[in-house]
Amino acid sequence: MSESLGSTRYLYLVRHGEALGDGGGLTEGGRRQAVLLGRRMRNVAFSTVHHGPLPRAEQTARLVREQLELEVPLEVSEVAGDYVPYVPERDELPAESADDLLRFLQQATPEELKRGPELARLALERFAGPVDGEDEQRELVVTHNFLIGWLVGHAMGAPNWRWLSLNHCNAALTVIRYAPGRPASMLVYNDMQHLPADLRWTGFPDGLN
Repeated sequence: MSESLGSTRYLYLVRHGEALGDGGGLTEGGRRQAVLLGRRMRNVAFSTVHHGPLPRAEQTARLVREQLELEVPLEVSEVAGDYVPYVPERDELPAESADDLLRFLQQATPEELKRGPELARLALERFAGPVDGEDEQRELVVTHNFLIGWLVGHAMGAPNWRWLSLNHCNAALTVIRYAPGRPASMLVYNDMQHLPADLRWTGFPDGLN
């Protein structure tokens, strides 16, 4: 008898709603975004809702869960937090953009740059790939832009530095399918159809709305 390869994991990734500038919780718009996102996913049978430890992620996760039809456990996880997942060397980067990308990374503290890659490795172990057992599983991770970029880049087989060039809007939805014996598949990316026009594109670079 051949060894089981496990079952399909559907990983739902969400950036927190629009946040206050002081590093605290959500704005009124961010709360509306979270509620509307939760309503969109109302019928999804999640096994767990994971969220990072910062207030904006925790509040988003709780507002989303309140809209779900099924009781779903909330699980706070440091690996779902806000950190720099990978620090590239200059020669890994495109020559024309290396200075700007490295300058951006200089905003992080030495401790963040040192600790982030280990958390990113643990995030791949925890959230990427098929699940054990015979039943497929759906998990929701309420997190931050950097981790979504890291997981999406990994799923697509992109170079490790590519997380730096991916942007995710507040309360937008991304879904990755990890099926046994098959490459990861991007089913949905940065989808905002559940948000009205005035709540879309927050958290994204100016000029692209």
